[in-house]
Amino acid sequence: MPATTKRRRSSRSKSFCKNLLDWFDQSKRDLPWRKDRDPYRVWISEVMLQQTRVAAVIDHYHRFLRRFPTIEKLAAARESSVLAAWSGLGYYRRARMLHAAAKQVVKGNEGRFPNSAAEFFQLPGIGRYTAAAIASIAFNEPVAVVDGNVERVLARITGKRLSTKKCWEIADLLLSHERPGDFNQAMMELGATICLPRDPKCLLCPISTLCSTRGELKTPGDGSRQTKKAIRYAFGCRNGKVFLVQRPRTSSLMPGMWELPELSSGQDVTDAWLTVRHSITVTDYTVYVMKATAPEGSAGRWFSKTRLKTLPLTGLTRKILRAAQVI
Repeated sequence: MPATTKRRRSSRSKSFCKNLLDWFDQSKRDLPWRKDRDPYRVWISEVMLQQTRVAAVIDHYHRFLRRFPTIEKLAAARESSVLAAWSGLGYYRRARMLHAAAKQVVKGNEGRFPNSAAEFFQLPGIGRYTAAAIASIAFNEPVAVVDGNVERVLARITGKRLSTKKCWEIADLLLSHERPGDFNQAMMELGATICLPRDPKCLLCPISTLCSTRGELKTPGDGSRQTKKAIRYAFGCRNGKVFLVQRPRTSSLMPGMWELPELSSGQDVTDAWLTVRHSITVTDYTVYVMKATAPEGSAGRWFSKTRLKTLPLTGLTRKILRAAQVI
């Protein structure tokens, strides 16, 4: 590569870093996991933020840390307690892997917390992105991250549809080695608040002068549409107790979690006692709740209202019980 090209690319990269980090210093959101660089707290936040919006994570983050303030407390907890604290965040495999990783650190690593992306990558449930995010934010290791937000930013500034491999290469080239953690957070923040999928705020973008498309490049998934579906549940309540059933331990989705019994799709909903809305990824559910005793053949249990607080409930069940003012 000619020397002039190298200098031009280096200059562009420096301008990119400076503009991005200046913007981040002035405009970053005040988020609880940014109060310090404690690796345990950074790790918890990064796992919670996988496939979950920031606004939905904040309350769960505070509640989870009140219950498990240290990795030792998390490692010593029962899985059911961890799932109960995670309830409402969805994707419960994350909680199980988080618990398993905590045990591995406390017992297998003699309590020594990993301090590099390579070490974090060896823990259960931690992939390349999460390992790099924790290592760069908590330990200032110069490793780039690529998530959906970063992919969108990179596609637009280059004006190309990039493979995952190419995204990681470009992110690594642009990375600030002086402030890698802040740079990575800034890239994700830019994608989450400015370089939006459908309505990018290009006039507010700190790197708009270095962008090839100014938001005109549509990214895969921009035209995705939500699927609509109706489901029905039975709400049985007697003597201050609620009837719940447990998902099989062998279930591929939320195994061992407790929920209201589901009714057949043929159940008439004109007399529904309660209706709630619920969304999971690309599906919007209309949930009809019928006051009823347990459906015939349901193998469940009656739980007192105080006991409900300690159970690993599915997010939808928790939403229904809140709407019913049970919890």
